[in-house]
Amino acid sequence: QVQLVESGGGLVQPGGSLRLSCAASGRIFGIYVMGWYRQGPGKQRELVAVISGGGTATYVDSVKGRFTISRDNAKVTVDLQMNSLKAEDTAVYYCRAYSSNFDYWGQGTQVTVSS
Repeated sequence: QVQLVESGGGLVQPGGSLRLSCAASGRIFGIYVMGWYRQGPGKQRELVAVISGGGTATYVDSVKGRFTISRDNAKVTVDLQMNSLKAEDTAVYYCRAYSSNFDYWGQGTQVTVSS
């Protein structure tokens, strides 16, 4: 069973930046998507950004122009660079790797944007 481990969360002031990283504990074979999701206080979990093996990225409208997702297929990692953070970005951020054959999730990392 592959495990995903996130890191890089924390407390940051509005307008600041954070970089989240996610690494898989083992190799993942085949074609799969990696991405980041988040769940804010009192909200449902939502997609933030996903990226295909070929590097095609999709973002939720609220983070376009501020967040950048990237992945390293050889290392099985996916990062999320978050700039110009806002209070509404406060959430637990989850890493995900999935295909038609599997669906792996990380445990989540807290991001708090507050002055």
